[in-house]
Amino acid sequence: MSDLLSRLRAGLPADAVLTDRDVTASYAHDMASFCPAGVPAAVVLPRTVEQVRHVMRTATAERVPVVPQGARTGLSGGANAVDGCVVLSLIRMDRIIEIDPVDRIAVVEPGVVNAALSKAVAAHGLSYPPDPSSWEQCTIGGNIGTGSGGLCCVKYGVTAEYVLGLDVVLADGRLLRTGRRTAKGVAGYDMTRLFVGSEGTLGVVVGAVLALKPAPPRQLVLAAEFGSAAAAGEAVAAIMAGGHTPSLLELMDATTIAAVNRLTRMGLPESTQALLLAGFDTEDAPAGLAAVGELCRAAGATEVVPAEDAAESDLLLAARRAALPALEAVKGTTMIDDVCVPRSRLAELLDGVAAVAAEHGLTIGVCAHAGDGNTHPTVCFDARDEDESRRARASFDAIMALGLRLGGTITGEHGVGVLKRDWLARELGPVGLELQRSIRQAFDPLGILNPGKVL
Repeated sequence: MSDLLSRLRAGLPADAVLTDRDVTASYAHDMASFCPAGVPAAVVLPRTVEQVRHVMRTATAERVPVVPQGARTGLSGGANAVDGCVVLSLIRMDRIIEIDPVDRIAVVEPGVVNAALSKAVAAHGLSYPPDPSSWEQCTIGGNIGTGSGGLCCVKYGVTAEYVLGLDVVLADGRLLRTGRRTAKGVAGYDMTRLFVGSEGTLGVVVGAVLALKPAPPRQLVLAAEFGSAAAAGEAVAAIMAGGHTPSLLELMDATTIAAVNRLTRMGLPESTQALLLAGFDTEDAPAGLAAVGELCRAAGATEVVPAEDAAESDLLLAARRAALPALEAVKGTTMIDDVCVPRSRLAELLDGVAAVAAEHGLTIGVCAHAGDGNTHPTVCFDARDEDESRRARASFDAIMALGLRLGGTITGEHGVGVLKRDWLARELGPVGLELQRSIRQAFDPLGILNPGKVL
């Protein structure tokens, strides 16, 4: 231990190596439940690429595991420490190095907060579309590590579609540059995409070239109430089949609506079984909302209310962003799933989750990026109650199995981490698992990068 700390301190500022147990304990885990976390030997907070390289060279020489971290807002245990590791926190590498309106790119360090980047590029008439629910806290490096999404995915896609190039420090301290700054480029294997979603198991992202879009007009949002999940699912299918491109298409079930009302006092309609929010950010947004409203009524909506202005639209979106904190307040602890299914199977997933909740005697609320089939069934439970915790874990697994049966995937944007390792093996199958392990071995032959995660 003393050799490790001495070698780390030799290449880092004095305030960049933390060893106080009370302090390092606060870096030991992310926001996921049921994910074990170990005791780190140290937490390091570098500010430069060379300092990150020093950490990795030291870890390789000492054969010590390294766990890369961002803001620790993850929900799968992917940033959790293992015993004796070096936690490599990248939050001090938070510079926006360049914003280029001509090439429509931003060059950033991994600790840049998503909302800070969005505000910075907005000053140039541009936007960075990926917007996870935790966008005001989560970092770009963490978004890249988990391949995160957000409310806008139905129109603009996920993080992977905006990462053009990366600077990555490998396990042995070498610096790798992938990708490009150009709008097009197909030279060699797509190494950039390989790192997106790898959760720090292949290398440490220390810089990113991100694609930007022209800033759209302020969006307008419509709220539609439905008497059943099946009716809401039918509306989603009709909207997408009709060729519409909403800027968001979000859903909250009755359990989630009630929880949001208790937390925020927003007065959302609790008489409905499903609330669908549809948004458009084009110049003809009112026409888009009118067309979607008609499709919702045809699918059985009991009420369709378009927002009158951007402020009212923002209020509806604030309700949707409050869904996860509101569900956490129900019992104090949550397990948040992110099963993604084909849009055509969305209603079956919602009905299946309701059946799982009844079977296990638990409150499970569902909010969803309905436009891309990405659902967030959220199991509410009291972590102090051993039996309730057991039922919570069993219901979580039942929902994962349900998602796979419906032709879906175990994670649409939260990543695998610790929480879903066993389920990843089921989804990939033996051949896929073997090949992915071979890739990991090629990048990290000593197995020191984020061990115990993903595979």
